[in-house]
Amino acid sequence: MTNNTDNRTAFVSGGSRGIGKAIALGLAKSGSDVAINYTRDKEAAEETIAEIQALGKIGKAYQGNVADFEDCQRMVNSALTDLGEISILVNNAGVASRGSLITDTSPEEIRKVVGVHVFGTHNLCHLLVPQMREAERGDVIMISSVATESLSGRGAPYNMAKSAQEAIAFTLAKEERVHGIRVNIVGPGLVETDMGKRLVKATRGVEDIRELDEGSPFARVCQPEDIADAVVFFCSEDAAYVTGQRLYVNGGSF
Repeated sequence: MTNNTDNRTAFVSGGSRGIGKAIALGLAKSGSDVAINYTRDKEAAEETIAEIQALGKIGKAYQGNVADFEDCQRMVNSALTDLGEISILVNNAGVASRGSLITDTSPEEIRKVVGVHVFGTHNLCHLLVPQMREAERGDVIMISSVATESLSGRGAPYNMAKSAQEAIAFTLAKEERVHGIRVNIVGPGLVETDMGKRLVKATRGVEDIRELDEGSPFARVCQPEDIADAVVFFCSEDAAYVTGQRLYVNGGSF
């Protein structure tokens, strides 16, 4: 087995907390130096960087809104200057929609959610993929959602955004295969994160998400590390012949 990413550098958007933090630490444990992006929580970002450094890897944090192209330019330029070639990009930054009917959803909410998931993904791919072509290998991972399978009601902004993010992934996989760049999708279900906790409280009235363990696949709610493991696999030599694929990590339950 060669499930490692030794001597590579990754950029993980939304990498200070939750799934993003687990991915950043998973890549560091597997051998990569890691740059993370965060929007507001500087303290959480600094804690994540300290944990990356404790693993013996270089960690750097960059503040900015991925939906803003100039912010992305600034962050990417700094990361390339600080860390050199980046051969792994994980588009993880995301925001939830408010759970409204389409007829009750404002254009502003659509713009916000699509801005982060779609424009943020496109911005970072636009800026990082060209230099990735010179690497021995490149990997782009989209953190999507089982929402692209269920397309549930009261979730139009999120459903739209994640579906469009996946469209970028499938297109990019075809365009960049000739350059040795693999592009794959990881689609989590319910995960024990701050967002997941808010979701079950709002939709099910559940105060403690672990109350759902008994009724969950394998008798536990999905953990951020489960998603990180899938990302590390896609970026490893074990997945050298895998591109343009979507893996739902939800215990087989929608």
